[in-house]
Amino acid sequence: MTEAIDIFFATGNGHKVAEMQALADDSRLALRLRSAKDAGGMPAVVEDTGTFLGNARKKARALHAQLNNHSWVLSDDSGLCVDALGGEPGVESAHYAGPGATSAANLAKLLGKLQGVPREARTAHFICVLYVVEPGGLEHNFIGRCDGRLLERERGEGGFGYDPIFVPAESHLTFAELGEAVKNGISHRARAWAKFAEWLRGRKG
Repeated sequence: MTEAIDIFFATGNGHKVAEMQALADDSRLALRLRSAKDAGGMPAVVEDTGTFLGNARKKARALHAQLNNHSWVLSDDSGLCVDALGGEPGVESAHYAGPGATSAANLAKLLGKLQGVPREARTAHFICVLYVVEPGGLEHNFIGRCDGRLLERERGEGGFGYDPIFVPAESHLTFAELGEAVKNGISHRARAWAKFAEWLRGRKG
C-alpha cells in the first residue's frame, strides 16, 4: 500500500482515535484515522442492539450514510465483561453508572458490585468488535478478546476507563501500568486490529 487511506472513525472518544492511529502506525499501514468531527460530527445513534456487533454495525452505517457512502468508515464497540456479574457491564461499559457517567463513576460502581468477590472469582475479559464499511458499501467485522482478572483497587496512571483494575493474563501489571506500547500489543482492540490489518494487507496485495 503506497497511498494512505483516510478512514473515518465513528466515535467521539479521542482516546480511541489516538489508540487506533497508534495501532495503524505500528502495523505499518498507510492509514489516517480521522475523527467523526471531520465528517460534521458523529450522528446520533441509539446503541440498543444488546450486542457489541450490533452496536458497532449501527455506528458504522450511520456515519457511512452521513458521508454519502463514499468513504471508508470504521467503528468499534468494546467493553468489559465480568464473569462474577453475569457479563456486566458488557455493552453498557461506557455508561455503567448511568447516562453521561464519568469513567471514575463507572469504575466506582464496578468496584462496589465486586466487593467481597474473592480473587479467584474476579475473572473478566475485554472484547472489541471493529466494524468496517468500504466506500462501495461492503461490510466486514473483526473481533478481539483479552482475558484477565480485576483488582480490588486501582493501580497505574495510564490508560482510561477500567484499565486501572484490569490485569491481562499475560502480565502482573494493569493496563494502566503497562504503558501504551505494551498494551497496544496485547489488548482486545489490538487483537481485533491485527485481524483487520491482515485482511487489509491481503486485500491490497
